[in-house]
Amino acid sequence: MSAIQIIPIEWYLTLSAILFGMGALGVMYRKNAIILLMCIEMMLNAVNLSLVAFSAHHSDPGAQVFVFFIMAVAAAEVAVGLAILIMLYRNTGTTDVEVLNRMNW
Repeated sequence: MSAIQIIPIEWYLTLSAILFGMGALGVMYRKNAIILLMCIEMMLNAVNLSLVAFSAHHSDPGAQVFVFFIMAVAAAEVAVGLAILIMLYRNTGTTDVEVLNRMNW
């Protein structure tokens, strides 16, 4: 019996809800684009934690494989997002989303 099966699933779901809530609040109230990316990653990790907890609870490894692919796609998204932010910072000198939102394309 693994440690994830000893701890009640409610604890994992509570932690996941707290992490998702913190990420959602960060997305709504922060203005720095790098912080926004980190908050989105926190929300993705909260969902991954829920998937792994349910997978272990039901003894089905399928969701854990799905989580692996989610993490790979999230890493690729962050790499592209940071590359875009670096380009925008070089051109504007800021990562504030309010300033970037007012730019004329």
